[in-house]
Amino acid sequence: MVAGDVGDAGDGCAVEGDERVGEFWRGLGLPGLIDVHTHFMPERVMAKVWAYFDAAGPLVGRRWLIAYRFEEDERLAVLRGFGVRAFTAMVYPHKPGMARWLNGWAADFAARTPDCLRTATFFPEDGAAAYVRGELDGGARVFKAHVQVGAYDPADAGLDAVWGALAEAGAPVVVHCGSGPAPGKHTGPEPIARVLARHPRLRLVIAHMGMPEYADFLDLAERYPEVHLDTTMAFTDFSERAAPFPRAERGRLRDLGGRVLFGSDFPNIPYGYAHALEALARLELGEEWLRAVCYGNGARLFGTGAESAVEWPG
Repeated sequence: MVAGDVGDAGDGCAVEGDERVGEFWRGLGLPGLIDVHTHFMPERVMAKVWAYFDAAGPLVGRRWLIAYRFEEDERLAVLRGFGVRAFTAMVYPHKPGMARWLNGWAADFAARTPDCLRTATFFPEDGAAAYVRGELDGGARVFKAHVQVGAYDPADAGLDAVWGALAEAGAPVVVHCGSGPAPGKHTGPEPIARVLARHPRLRLVIAHMGMPEYADFLDLAERYPEVHLDTTMAFTDFSERAAPFPRAERGRLRDLGGRVLFGSDFPNIPYGYAHALEALARLELGEEWLRAVCYGNGARLFGTGAESAVEWPG
């Protein structure tokens, strides 16, 4: 196998290249990694997600092996073994009535997993603003919104109070709103741009760099100083084949280095974790940029400490 390849999904073996993860961050002089985009979910929900990937469902569109198909305890051990100091439990509903239950599970998971940033979610439904405020009061550190899977318009008037509460609290919201890997009815830059026009202080983290509409989402980040982007699956061989990042945009990517965050999509990636990091390095944007993206920006955004040692100078 070449770097980034995986064996049979769920074979219980380490993925080739895992040993290079620690070498990567130590070589940059970092204390570890902060991964803003990892998935931990209730067992039956994760099983359904994996089954969807196995079947190459319409929102996936092609063969997609799960590289880290392990039990929850083993997945936690793998992340910690990689040196990931803080991570998330990206949960997301696809129908009304699901978000509250997922939030309860995520709160319990964070309580028993101190290195997980308490994660919450929401859906356009009655009572959403009230339970989002409850999650904020309860200690939620980051929210997840999945426009593609949820199939809702993020600018729906029913979500206006939700976005307002999140903007007022300064809570980061990781939002999958780009049209990759397959477009949805409300994906793309225009719907989320309407949200930002109403809530310009909203601290959005655009998942997957907005793949494949990279340039449009870079535009939004330049226009709104609280908009961040996560690197989840971007720049990897797997994604470059279908949605290559434009080489001409690398300069803008470097200029926004203080608002780019490392994300992996662990465990639901079809290649080794090291490949996601090495794909960043081959952008040739410099070690300062890598240190900020892989640790410093996340430490500052989430207040996890030691951020001043690796602060983006730009």
